[in-house]
Amino acid sequence: MLADAAQEGAQAVVSLGDVVGYGADPAACVERLAERAVSMVAGNHEHGTLDLMDLDWFNAVARAAVLWTRETLSPDHHRFLEAWPLSTSLEEATLVHASPGAPEEWEYLLSADDGFAAFAGFDTRLCFIGHSHRPGAWSMGSSGPEHDPAPKAFQRIPLEPGRRYLVNVGSVGQPRDRDPRAAYAIWDRETRTVRLRRVAYDVRAAADKIIRAGLPRALAERLARGA
Repeated sequence: MLADAAQEGAQAVVSLGDVVGYGADPAACVERLAERAVSMVAGNHEHGTLDLMDLDWFNAVARAAVLWTRETLSPDHHRFLEAWPLSTSLEEATLVHASPGAPEEWEYLLSADDGFAAFAGFDTRLCFIGHSHRPGAWSMGSSGPEHDPAPKAFQRIPLEPGRRYLVNVGSVGQPRDRDPRAAYAIWDRETRTVRLRRVAYDVRAAADKIIRAGLPRALAERLARGA
């Protein structure tokens, strides 16, 4: 993903959370973000790893991964994650893992109504989210509301004057829209667009590492399904 973004001319990296808690390389992911990211927010898996939320919230597979991650990361990694807010802003965009109005509730924004209701939770022109692991886009303006529940790979979303946007960028590490390629987005401030991107990677190698680490096999098997 980082190589693809650089090739596309991206000049900075922003993280929307859940960097840890699923895969076999949490330390490497944290360290790479520490080097590259200009803004980061925490997801529920960071909060679970840091013991900042009730682990009963997670299903058995996710809970096992969170506990493994908690023991795998060093105290320095924990301190780095503790500094991540639940929500922040970057120029005209709000960054949050889940819903902008109540990020600590970890609500999933999936339906048209879910997204439109979330506009009351931010006052910037844009809001970027993750959490559901599924790309999606909502917008509101004088011409009425619009919702695209399943944007196509490599779709370009024009940021039209007079409209506000809520964009789910998908998931780099564990897509759940039946497309196993890593999903992310490029916010191009010059062309006034958000470009959704997909990147193929060695799914089998990532799955094998998960199994060798002793993490639940389901976390490895779902990568190939993109689910």
